Amino acid sequence: MSVIVPCYNIESYVPETVTSLVNNARDDFEFIFVEDRSTKDKTYEALLTLTKRLRNSRVIRHEQNGGLATARNTGIDASEGRYLTFLDGDDWLAPGYLADLVDAVERFDVDFVRTDHVQVTGIERTVHRAPEGRRHIALDPRTSILPVDDTTMVDYPYAWAGVYHRRLLDKGMLRFHDGLKTAEDRPWIWDLHRRADSYAVASLRGVFYRRGVASSLTQIGDVRQLDFFRSFDLVLAELADDPEVGRLRKKALRNYCVVIAHQLIGRGRFERSIAARLKQMAAEALGRMSEDELEEALVGMGEERVYMLRRIRGGMKGVAA
Repeated sequence: MSVIVPCYNIESYVPETVTSLVNNARDDFEFIFVEDRSTKDKTYEALLTLTKRLRNSRVIRHEQNGGLATARNTGIDASEGRYLTFLDGDDWLAPGYLADLVDAVERFDVDFVRTDHVQVTGIERTVHRAPEGRRHIALDPRTSILPVDDTTMVDYPYAWAGVYHRRLLDKGMLRFHDGLKTAEDRPWIWDLHRRADSYAVASLRGVFYRRGVASSLTQIGDVRQLDFFRSFDLVLAELADDPEVGRLRKKALRNYCVVIAHQLIGRGRFERSIAARLKQMAAEALGRMSEDELEEALVGMGEERVYMLRRIRGGMKGVAA
C-alpha cells in the first residue's frame, strides 16, 4: 500500500505524524511525503530528518506551491502500491490502522473502502461516522449519493477517510483536479460514487483529523477559499452526461447552495475586496440555476441560509425555509 502525505507549513506537527506512521509501518507499505514548498517554517528539513526512521519512505519537494490537489496527484504519480490512501501532514493515525485498512479492502473485494474518523479540536475528540448505515458489505457507490435532503456519502468527501484500489486509476478515477486550493475532494468524491463499481464502509476510527490548525485553509480567509466555486462547477459539468443527471443534479445543487451560504455567513473573515468577490461569484453561481432548481434546493435549509441566498440572488420570494 502507498500512503500519500501532502505537507505545507506543518513543521510542528511532523513529529507526531511521522511517529504514527512508524507505528503502522510494514515491509509492503510505502510512505510518500510531498512537500509543497512551505513558506513559513522548515517543514522540508523536518521531514528529511524525521523520516530517516520510517522505512520505505521518501520526500518529494515541489519546485513551487501547487496546492493540496496537485500535491496529492504528485504522490499518486510516484506511488507503486496496489492500494492507496491519504493522510494530511498535520493529522495522525492509530497504531495498526493501515493494516486494518488493507484487511478491509481485501476482505470486501471492492474498489474502495470508506471509514469513520476522529475529529480533534484542542483536547476534545469527537467520532464522526461516515453517513452510510450499511456497513461491512459490498455496495454500489451510486446508491449512496441520494437522497437530496439528507447527508450522504458525497457530503463526506475526506480523501483520507478510506483506501482505494489502484485499478481506479486505470479507469480514469482517483486523481484530483490540479490547481484546486480548496474543496478539491468534492468533484473527486462525486466521480468515485458515480463511476466506481463497488465500495464498502468499515467501522474503523483510526484517522485523527486535526481541526483549528492556523495554516489550514479553513482558518484562512483569502482568495484560495473561493476555489469551491470551481469545484462545484466541475461537479455539475461532469454530471451533464450522467444517465441520472436529472436526479443527481438536484443533490449537487443543494450541496452547492449549502456551501455558498456557509461562506457568505462567515464572510467576515475575508478582506473587504475578497468578500465582495465572494458575493459576486455567489450571485453568478445562483443565477446559473433556474428558479425551480433553486426553490427545490433551498427547501428546509433553514431560515438564515435561505434568507442569505435569497438576498444575494434576489427574486426568490416563494422559497420555503
